[in-house]
Amino acid sequence: MPKYDNVITTICALSWDRLSNDEVLQVAKAYYYFSIQFRENLEIACQLRPGDSKLAALRLGECNTDNLSPWPNVALAGEKLDHDEFMRRLLALQPVPDEESLEALGANYLSQVRAVDDHARACSIASYEDGGLSLVFSSMLRAPHWQGEGQRAFRHFLEQHILFDSEDGAGHGSLSRHLVPDDAILPLWSAFATLLVLAVPCLAQSAASPAAQPEAWSSSIRPAAAVSA
Repeated sequence: MPKYDNVITTICALSWDRLSNDEVLQVAKAYYYFSIQFRENLEIACQLRPGDSKLAALRLGECNTDNLSPWPNVALAGEKLDHDEFMRRLLALQPVPDEESLEALGANYLSQVRAVDDHARACSIASYEDGGLSLVFSSMLRAPHWQGEGQRAFRHFLEQHILFDSEDGAGHGSLSRHLVPDDAILPLWSAFATLLVLAVPCLAQSAASPAAQPEAWSSSIRPAAAVSA
């Protein structure tokens, strides 16, 4: 089993069921930065394989699309937008606790993932779309509190993406699995896992002990205080 699968398992085992309502928004803020790198990785994949009709179809389902519309105060009926833009808008609906620190973490996370080579970034799309993110999103949905416009919009985002990736074997997973990822993508998953735990420390309270975590877990992004120092 590839090591990045261990990271996915670790993320799913985090204490999602302990999240407060405010912490759900903090998770959404952290995920917003992941959604930016997801779009960038998909664009890289399309650039590397310009004749790939499956990737072109996948891009239509993730970028400049109305498949999350409408949603109150986020997207109008039929409005087309990138999925990371949907996340940005829902985060603007209400204050996000500790937002300045989360923005510093997110900026550092993006700097780290952008240093990964283009081939690995392109292949990561298969690990995200062909099961990995569906598992993570299902785990996030264990959170008990979804009160507020932003929280409800984020839940809509998660639930719809699970459908996109799994619908009747013809979902987004089927459009990307031919990329065949390997452990060159491990730094991307490890950076995401670390971003989540640094953004919302309570997630790690019942998680696997450090000794049980994958080796790459140690290549973490720095806490916000260190970023701004």
